[in-house]
Amino acid sequence: MAKAQSFTCNECAATHSKWSGRCDDCGAWNSITQDVAISTGPAAKSLGAARGARVELSDLSTKEAPPPRTKSGIGELDRVLGGGLVPASAILVGGDPGIGKSTLLLQAAASFARAGLKAIYVSGEEAAAQVRMRAVRLELTDAPVKLATETNLRDILTTLEAEKPDIAIIDSIQTMWSDNVASAPGSVSQVRAAAHELTSFAKRRNMAVVLVGHVTKDGQIAGPRVIEHMVDTVLYFEGERGHQFRILRAVKNRFGPADEIGVFEMTGSGLGEVPNPSALFLSERDEPAPGSVVFAGIEGTRPVLVEFQALISPTPQSQPRRSVVGWDGSRLAMILAVLESRCGIPFTGLDVYLNVAGGLKVSEPAADLAVAAALLSAREDVALPADTVVFGEISLSGALRPVGQTENRLKEARKLGFSQAIVPTRSKIGSDDGQQVRQMSNLISFVGEIFGAG
Repeated sequence: MAKAQSFTCNECAATHSKWSGRCDDCGAWNSITQDVAISTGPAAKSLGAARGARVELSDLSTKEAPPPRTKSGIGELDRVLGGGLVPASAILVGGDPGIGKSTLLLQAAASFARAGLKAIYVSGEEAAAQVRMRAVRLELTDAPVKLATETNLRDILTTLEAEKPDIAIIDSIQTMWSDNVASAPGSVSQVRAAAHELTSFAKRRNMAVVLVGHVTKDGQIAGPRVIEHMVDTVLYFEGERGHQFRILRAVKNRFGPADEIGVFEMTGSGLGEVPNPSALFLSERDEPAPGSVVFAGIEGTRPVLVEFQALISPTPQSQPRRSVVGWDGSRLAMILAVLESRCGIPFTGLDVYLNVAGGLKVSEPAADLAVAAALLSAREDVALPADTVVFGEISLSGALRPVGQTENRLKEARKLGFSQAIVPTRSKIGSDDGQQVRQMSNLISFVGEIFGAG
């Protein structure tokens, strides 16, 4: 029986059972090519295919030293990388246009070069003069960083082969062009081929490579998702244009913890480190106001205190507005439903606005209780004490569930002068060091004791 053939579109990576002049998924013309498999069985000789060499195997008890790391001197970057740069690692950095990716990586290249590594910065988007102008503004002209402006992948790999750097930064992977792939730069096949070649080269030559990736309007790195599987570390550079804060978040890291964050502040001379982000996110918090609640969260291994702000206003519209910035909108809808169903507090005919101050995006369920407290505070026009932090998860039954790393959250709150905390029952508190911790079992008791309603 004839073996089934497979065909792949070079533009959208869609698979087809037979060749066609036009891809049914993306509509591109003449983009479908046949996938050629590598024969390793007895039929290899008859087909004229060469057999591969046998791979050496080892057991799980093999002891190897942990990979060496080189610190850049930028503490927030080293934290996100898991303690420093690992040789032969591939790192993918994504972020919105103009968020500061090129600025951060140029600063990183200069820091690694000053630490003794040979660094090469390859730009496919800017001219050399533009990169030098940025270096002058960042006061990095004395750093021994080699600069190149090229998009031809073959020429870049030849240059890296000759120069043998310790770290190479490619800005960006969407601009790279391989002459053995019959599609335009930025297409799925070009991005996939360029990422594969650069990652494989880095592994063979014991060189660290940093790839800059564009993002789509949904915030995902543009191109095939397989790129994120190829590399060792995936970092997202986040932030709002109206805020000076920037968050570098690790969503994948084979050499360190995922979901670790580094906080930077955008200044006229580049990105500066923020060693204590909790104090920075709360720096503009004045007197206690209705709708303002401080949440003790965890980002990776770092406790971070942020302020949730809520505003409730009547609306003449038949459909009240629900606007959320920095949190999950569907989870806000769930909290409102629990408050109305379990506690009898309606939000019908009221517009609800929720914001996380400072531009930070919070995703953990531990913020449920802080969001409920902010909504009730805004609705009842009652301000919580300024020295109070709130955290806990709310179930659909209205029960409050304990969350992880309670001691670290409370310790960070005590360090910043918060002497009171509201947490779910059965939370592992440890030593309170004079901090008054109030434990609540369900949302009804929380509403009754804190706001005198329910």
